[in-house]
Order: sequence, then structure tokens, then C-alpha cells
Amino acid sequence: MVSNPTKYKRILIKLSGEALAGEGELGIDTNKTFSLAGQIKEIHNTGVQIALVVGGGNMIRGETLAKSGMERATADYMGMLGTIMNALALQDACEKQGMFTRVLSAIEMKSVAEPYIRRRAVRHLEKNRVIIFAGGTGNPYFTTDTTASLRAVEVGCEVILKATKVDGVYTADPKKDLTARRYLQVSFMESIKHRLKVMDSTALSLCMDNNMPIIVFDIFKPGNLKRLIDGETIGTLISNSEEVIEDGR
Repeated sequence: MVSNPTKYKRILIKLSGEALAGEGELGIDTNKTFSLAGQIKEIHNTGVQIALVVGGGNMIRGETLAKSGMERATADYMGMLGTIMNALALQDACEKQGMFTRVLSAIEMKSVAEPYIRRRAVRHLEKNRVIIFAGGTGNPYFTTDTTASLRAVEVGCEVILKATKVDGVYTADPKKDLTARRYLQVSFMESIKHRLKVMDSTALSLCMDNNMPIIVFDIFKPGNLKRLIDGETIGTLISNSEEVIEDGR
């Protein structure tokens, strides 16, 4: 393993289920998943310790089922099972590229994943294994964004990298408002107050209380993840700093 100086030593990458999805944002596209694993491999080679949380929206959305009449807790548990399927797909793609990985599930499923134990997760990271947190928090009514915030704080990550299809956080929806401006930096309080849709309010509050910065960036632009790890200013930084910086372009 090559050990080059990087800005971060231990990170958590939050991936949406749609990041693994095929056409129509359903199911798993093995080519996309393998491509994502390739980007993870690139930064893993630098020696950075990597944890991952992946959503399950490409499989099933508990919130959608609940709105259609299903009992909310049942719907959410079904959504958590979707995250486990995605985690196994991501594990397979990572291991095919030579990385040692572990899937740690908040819902006990011994045949396919280890149960989540914080000290075990930290030990895996210290051994440079890529760990994938699955099964959400193990509780209904909590999103995988909240899972990412909770796990990042628990295992001592320095930053959450929220991988999306857009290049950051905007003052408004750039597809609907041509005057929307991209933030280079914004505070947690501003994100919550103006409902900027970075993460849900529970996740943001947890990060704010524990001083856990979030960077929202476009993972589908080749090389973005590696540049972030190397310290380049990519995407939007959300932190406890009150300074708001907008892209002047």
C-alpha cells in the first residue's frame, strides 16, 4: 500500500442507493458499482481509512411505502434490508479490486454480515479494511443520513463526504431557479434554517453538536474524490463556521 500525505486520515463516505442504480434509478448496475469501487480504491491506496454508508432508495423507500398505507415501522425495516443488499454489492465490487472489506449491519444477519460493534469497526479501520455500515441505525424513523452522522462520530472520522450527482449545495434548486448560487461554505444552522436539503435535520444536528464537517460533492465527476482527499476545495463544506461563502462565478 502506498502511503502518501492526505488531508484526512479517516473518512466516511455517504452514498445514496441511486448511486448504484441502473436506468430509472432501480436495482443495481454492476458497472456503476464497479466504477464507484474504483474511486474508493484510488483513495484507499493513499492509506486513508474508509467507512461507507449506502442508502437503499434504489431497492425500496420506506417513506414511500408508509405514505401508501403501510405501517411506518414495517416500511422502514424493509428499507433497511435494501441497504444490506446494496452493501453486499458494494463489498463485492471493492473486493474484486483487491480491497479487504467488512459489512457491519445494525440488523443482525450473521450469514452475510458482521453485527455492528463500535470497537470492532474501529479495529477494522486500523487494519485498513474498508468497512460498509448497513441496516441503517437498526431503528425505524431514522434515515441513512442520520446513520452516516452517527457512525462517523462513533468511529472517530474526521469528515463526512456526501457523494451526490450535483457539485454542491445551492441557494435554491438550480434546475428550477437560474439565479441559484452554489455555496462553497455554509453553516449547519443556515442549512437547517433554510432547509437546504443537505441532510435531514436530525443528521445535521448530530454533526453540528459533535463538530463533524460535511462536504457535499459530485462523485460522478472523474477524480473528484481523490482531489478532495488531497485537500482541494471541491463541492460545499458544511461546518460550525458562521462564515458563508458563495461561488462568485
